Parts: sequence; structure tokens; C-alpha cells
Amino acid sequence: MSDVRENPELTIEESFQKLDRMAEMLESDGIGLEESFRLYEEGMRLLKDLHERIEDYEKKMLVLNPDGNVEEFGPLEGSGDFGDFGDIVI
Repeated sequence: MSDVRENPELTIEESFQKLDRMAEMLESDGIGLEESFRLYEEGMRLLKDLHERIEDYEKKMLVLNPDGNVEEFGPLEGSGDFGDFGDIVI
């Protein structure tokens, strides 16, 4: 993963809001083809950055299982379900 963020000053929530605004602009009738391509490209970079940032947070998350042991947060093997792991510890 790159250490340089596309928008380091934006929070994850602000990045999603920006993506929403960009999508609305792309759906509008008054946007030109070149501007559409520019917005699409910028949106894809922002989406990639968001994906990497969220993955970083997921890797940091740990859960405390019912036995009091710390485990990585993730789906149960083969189930695709996150199950009941107890309290989340960060």
C-alpha cells in the first residue's frame, strides 16, 4: 500500500460524501464528456484509497472471544459470517 493518500486531509466519511457528490455530478445532464472522464478517474483513485484505508483498519481490529482470548476480526472459516465473538477490542 502507498504511504501517500489521495486525500490525506479527508476523513473516511468525508471521502464517501465526496464520492456521492461526484456520482451525482456524473448523473447530471449538464456535464461534458471530458469532465465525466476526469470525475470518473478521480473517483476511482478516491475509491482505491478508501479501500486501502478501510483494509488497514480491519487489520487492526481484534476481538475478544468468549474464552477471553484475543482473535483477529474476520469471517468464520468457510461461512462468510462474522459470528458472535464477544466484545471488540482495538
